[in-house]
Amino acid sequence: MSLVPRTPFDWHLRTRTLTLGPRTRIMSILNVTPDSFSDGGHFFSPAKALAHALQLLDEGADILDLGGESTRPNATPITPAEEQSRILPVLKSILDARPDAILSIDTFHAETARLAIEAGAEIVNDVSGHLWDLSMSSTCAHLRCGVILMHTRGTPQDWHTLPPLHPMLVMPAVLTGLRDSIYAARTAGTSSDNIVLDPGFGFGKLGDDNYIIHALFHQLHQFGLPILTGTSRKGFLTKTLLKQAAAANPLRDPAAPTDAARLNATTASNVAAILSGTHILRVHDVRPAIEAAAIADAILSHIVV
Repeated sequence: MSLVPRTPFDWHLRTRTLTLGPRTRIMSILNVTPDSFSDGGHFFSPAKALAHALQLLDEGADILDLGGESTRPNATPITPAEEQSRILPVLKSILDARPDAILSIDTFHAETARLAIEAGAEIVNDVSGHLWDLSMSSTCAHLRCGVILMHTRGTPQDWHTLPPLHPMLVMPAVLTGLRDSIYAARTAGTSSDNIVLDPGFGFGKLGDDNYIIHALFHQLHQFGLPILTGTSRKGFLTKTLLKQAAAANPLRDPAAPTDAARLNATTASNVAAILSGTHILRVHDVRPAIEAAAIADAILSHIVV
């Protein structure tokens, strides 16, 4: 891997500017859902969600990403009204306790995005890249908030039936999708200074497709925009751990990876992403991500050009 200094950016949010580049920023996941793939039901009650949010902030999270609808494979869709009933009370309670906290709303519904931003969130993180709700681009442009555009192939309901991509087509699909999302956002009036890109590890990319994205990560820099990476506890990491365990003990069925093993795999993926130039990590486990980022950032800071 040939390392280059990470490009700095000033990310314009709703009411403030967040500097990206000098160190890796940590976005922590807070799902107030009963069915998310990793932490579904853990923080579904507002009291538990608030307690966990404060813990994440105390551990050093720069951003809290609040989600009210699961996008795990084959997830059952909910109405925007149900999503809003889950996230808006939690958003208010967090900002009441920590008025300076930077909150992101993880939604693909424009009306939920509007209400969350008006309630004090700074960022809209849309896993569909503004393609599932065609009013999202104009809504975000009007709100003048931070915007995360993620690439998704298909929908959660059809991921299990998607045909595999040829390895040579994985990165072109991601780049084309992101280009379409950028065009939609910019055409609606969102400034480039508001936009962060996410290649969408998982989210319709199957198995080793995700390692291709890692290996060709440098191609994402062609857009001249900051990048967010979210591989925390993803299935492609778990599958690799299972293959490793099966190879080590071919006569035994491999056990499901432990939480510690999944964390180790996530940390390895996070470091690879930082050394490839990502600006933000979206994670479940804040302290391990901060500690890993400190080492990776130190490596980047010693590049001689």
